[in-house]
Amino acid sequence: MSDYAKLRPSHGNIPLDAIFDEMRDRYSLMQVGWNRGKWVRGNLIYVIIDNDQVIIEYDGMEYGITQDLVKKGIPESDMVLAFLPDSRTVSIA
Repeated sequence: MSDYAKLRPSHGNIPLDAIFDEMRDRYSLMQVGWNRGKWVRGNLIYVIIDNDQVIIEYDGMEYGITQDLVKKGIPESDMVLAFLPDSRTVSIA
């Protein structure tokens, strides 16, 4: 997340903030700022770690984060793309 937070959008003044909740294993990348006179805010990435699986709840990045996670050593079999229909295989409490 920290690497993604260093990115800058191609337009607008929209900083990115990495949010870490290590106690509950929730990780997020938020955007908050101005673009062409409009207030922009929202979540770009939301990831949960549960039962040794990386659950990608939302991925709003242009190329996605899955391949970056694989490059960092996380097997695709340990990832769940929860934003796709019928992909959730674990229960989030």
